[in-house]
Amino acid sequence: MAINELRAIATFAKAVELGSIRRAAQAQGVTPQAASQALAQLEQHLGVRLLHRTTRSLALTEEGRHFLEHTQPALAALDRALLAARETKDEIAGPLRVVGPRSSFASLLMPLLDEFCRAHPGIQPDVQLDDSLGDWVRDRVDVGFRMGQSADEGVVGRLLFPIQLIVCASPDYLARHGVPETPDDLARHRCSVFRHPASGQLTPWYLQLGGEVERRPVSPSFTTNDTELELQAVLAGQVMGQLANFAAAPHLRRGELVPVLLPQMSAHIGLHVYYGNRTALPKRVRAFVDLAVERLQGGGAHMLTARELGAMAQANAKGRRTR
Repeated sequence: MAINELRAIATFAKAVELGSIRRAAQAQGVTPQAASQALAQLEQHLGVRLLHRTTRSLALTEEGRHFLEHTQPALAALDRALLAARETKDEIAGPLRVVGPRSSFASLLMPLLDEFCRAHPGIQPDVQLDDSLGDWVRDRVDVGFRMGQSADEGVVGRLLFPIQLIVCASPDYLARHGVPETPDDLARHRCSVFRHPASGQLTPWYLQLGGEVERRPVSPSFTTNDTELELQAVLAGQVMGQLANFAAAPHLRRGELVPVLLPQMSAHIGLHVYYGNRTALPKRVRAFVDLAVERLQGGGAHMLTARELGAMAQANAKGRRTR
């Protein structure tokens, strides 16, 4: 007959502590018969008698005393580990493993981490930014951010906000090269193209045409696998680029960039936050997810309204006419 060694040893130690198999059974939530059977199986498994027991009392044998001395430290350590695990689940402290895209994401993530760590100094962020999709279980991920849908099953996902892919350029670039009026005009312009770090493939531009999103390859005048460098090239007036709203928004609002081809702007993908089964989340993970949703859901300052974008384009057109 199979024996649950750990349960049987725990029953043995509890019976010695309380001086009664019946009390040990009650403490462990089992019947006296089950506790007595567990002890008998343990003795049979070890090949020694551990207890002298009668209907009224029990006493350790010499073998039982030695066995108890050797097992008590391990049982105490196990109890401490179980208690620590229960307490950690309800504590906002400890390591927080976060993954997300490398592309333009640091400036969005860091304010979240800064606010969270200031509120909970015991948090130890462990952040991995990578444009490839990893293995959530193998990488021990607590919270993940992804543009688009996650490839992993068994995780909970929430949309934070749509990603507006805005074709934009600096006022200086548009003054020198003109403003494209239709997507076909892009062939006459200097365009930046992002090279995906994981696949090495050039990423097409996504344009909204006839109610559908079209993947449009553009002839690159500037290629890079780093979105921050691409943004700087656009700001410098070297090229026009298709940039994500959360990277471009502050520069558009300051007039450093100008949106173009607004009728063709696409927002077909979104930024999502992912995490494990919510009922089993440690408190620190649940609290960080709640903060991310509170600060980012709906986009807030990262989203640009159609009226806002239109006003930016009109202001640049008016400026060109007065020069």
